[in-house]
Amino acid sequence: MSRLRNLSLFLVLAAVWGSAFVAIKAGLAYFPPVLFAAFRYDVAGLVMLAYAAYAVDEPLPHGRDQWLEVVSGAVFIIAAYHAFLFVGETDPAVTSGVAAVIVSLSPLLTTVFARAFLPAERLTAVGALGLGIGLVGAVVLANPDPANLTGGGTVAKLLVLLAAASFALGSVLSRASEADISIETMEAWSMLLGAGIMHVVALALGESVADAVWTTESLLALGYLSVVASGIGFLVYFDLLDRLGPIEINLVSYVAPVFAALVGWLVLDEGITVTTVAGFLIICVGFTLVKRDAIRAELRATGAFG
Repeated sequence: MSRLRNLSLFLVLAAVWGSAFVAIKAGLAYFPPVLFAAFRYDVAGLVMLAYAAYAVDEPLPHGRDQWLEVVSGAVFIIAAYHAFLFVGETDPAVTSGVAAVIVSLSPLLTTVFARAFLPAERLTAVGALGLGIGLVGAVVLANPDPANLTGGGTVAKLLVLLAAASFALGSVLSRASEADISIETMEAWSMLLGAGIMHVVALALGESVADAVWTTESLLALGYLSVVASGIGFLVYFDLLDRLGPIEINLVSYVAPVFAALVGWLVLDEGITVTTVAGFLIICVGFTLVKRDAIRAELRATGAFG
């Protein structure tokens, strides 16, 4: 029963986070991109703060180290990641599935940053090969035209890649931090501070609340991203993190693109191209090589989703 429950929640999380890329794409028809991301985390931050107040003893960060971790998460995991992602998805060439696949590079990019900031994290020759294969997958996915490197969505895809890199860097800095702060508290305040940063960026870019179009569709997209993808999604993530460990739960990044592509095809009539599938499969091979020892040890210790 426990194994079935874990697998069911894992698939729910992959579906929720995969379909979030579709909700972003749909909502961008009604909101300026960075302002849309800021609105998302205005709501999500309040939801997470309410949960932190209920679930943990100290929902407010204390001391320099805790606030530094909050600021790191706000800048890289919330603000930079979502600003780059939302702007990238404004390009018609960046479908929901393509965005999800590029973001699935985050675990590989995390390895790169861990090598720089966490000396104990060593990358073997096979791991380096896996990293290279993963980056090849990203190139296949971007499918750049040598004669027109700024066309065909190449720049937009690079922005999404920057989003994945920002998330990876933020994850490593968080791991390197010695602050004793609960995940719920860190997430809540990172979301709220990150939303504030994005509001400033949106203002600097000339985005205005007056440009937002408030319709049933736009409110549904915003509500889904804020409450379901961020609020409920992170609660499921925290639960599975305790049960499965970081290696197995990391695999959600490789299942989410499947749901993103399927929901994008059903809801937005987005096509699924050969290069998208090929890039996804190559990235999966790279991830398996980089994380082979950790995956083998995790599965041996717990059993698949056990």
